[in-house]
Amino acid sequence: MILTGPEIAREREQGRLVLHPFDPAHIQPNSYNLALGPTLACYTAQVLDTRRPNPAVVMPIPDGGFVLEPDRIYLGSSVEVLGSNHLVPVIRSRSGAARLGLFVHVTADLIDIGSIGQSTFQLHAVQPVRVHAGDRLAQVTFWRPQGEITLYDGKYQGSRGPQPSQIHRDSAETASR
Repeated sequence: MILTGPEIAREREQGRLVLHPFDPAHIQPNSYNLALGPTLACYTAQVLDTRRPNPAVVMPIPDGGFVLEPDRIYLGSSVEVLGSNHLVPVIRSRSGAARLGLFVHVTADLIDIGSIGQSTFQLHAVQPVRVHAGDRLAQVTFWRPQGEITLYDGKYQGSRGPQPSQIHRDSAETASR
């Protein structure tokens, strides 16, 4: 069951979910708008590898914005720290950003219950799009789980800023077993 905007605010007030900083103007009928943080990360390798760390550079978004080019993946992050030990957050693009051909979460929109941190946006533009720090590009919805809860305690817990892929750690953990 999805929470309505007013219920998101109530659950936050009761300490059952984290949204910080919180601005009541960002509440929508069944979501909360998230703003793009001040930095972007971009991989430096032409070919990315699932079995190795992929080098990336982190750069500030200039005052005049940053143009996202097609055929690249850029990593940004939410300004807001978010998450819950009671609810499941799901991140999606806002329709205004999607109508510019901007994918905010390429496919990984589900945030595990118990994960609390800034959300990494996987930004992909269909055509060049200029983004600015503070743009409200994404929205988070919160869903009530059913069944026994196991809290997330993984490699992205407590994230701050854009986080490059750590998928290579999965192969290393499997190989060490």
